[in-house]
Amino acid sequence: MKKICTSFQEAVVDIHDGATLMVGGFGLCGIPENLILALAEKGVKDLTVISNNCGIDEWGLGLLLNNKQIKKMIGSYVGENKEFERQVLTGELEVELTPQGTLAEKIRAGGAGIPAFYTPAGVGTPIAEGKETKVFKGREYLLEEALTADFSLVRAWKGDKMGNLVYHKTARNFNPMIAAAGGVTIAEVETLYEIGELDPNFIHTPSIYVQAIIEGSQEKRIERLTISK
Repeated sequence: MKKICTSFQEAVVDIHDGATLMVGGFGLCGIPENLILALAEKGVKDLTVISNNCGIDEWGLGLLLNNKQIKKMIGSYVGENKEFERQVLTGELEVELTPQGTLAEKIRAGGAGIPAFYTPAGVGTPIAEGKETKVFKGREYLLEEALTADFSLVRAWKGDKMGNLVYHKTARNFNPMIAAAGGVTIAEVETLYEIGELDPNFIHTPSIYVQAIIEGSQEKRIERLTISK
């Protein structure tokens, strides 16, 4: 059995100043919103955050950004956050932008124990500056190093007390690979089941990748609500 936390504050208690943190989600879909709220309340600072994006101004990782808790952001998209833009332009925030597919593979490779890989994405662009390139079958490829983190925060639909996780549709996104790439992975689940209640044929993240788990409800905010007339 994994550590089953009784509060979100307990779940993030070991996350320290200067930690490298991976956070699941795509936009606001599938983000571990309660764990992020607990981190904002805890006030840890100088974090290096690896995530597809940095939330929006008033929700998700944007809360940590507003609190000046993030020192460096590694991601692929930053277009929904005005405070992010302001901090970058004023030099308050270091940013490393990575093509989305490359980011996903850097995280997946980190979880798989692969230190680096070659990709054609980014060749001939500023992303390639200072990086090794190599030609395979007449095409140039760029060497990219894998990513890992001290802590990974993920969100799942279902989990059991062993730490097995099941995601819901597109809320899966970056969560499984991030779960595998963290030294300590903390999972926020909508419903926590007893061991044996989840069908093992439909487990997305095996329990070996999860060190702590907590049950909680989410607001599931929508970034841009669009409705038909």
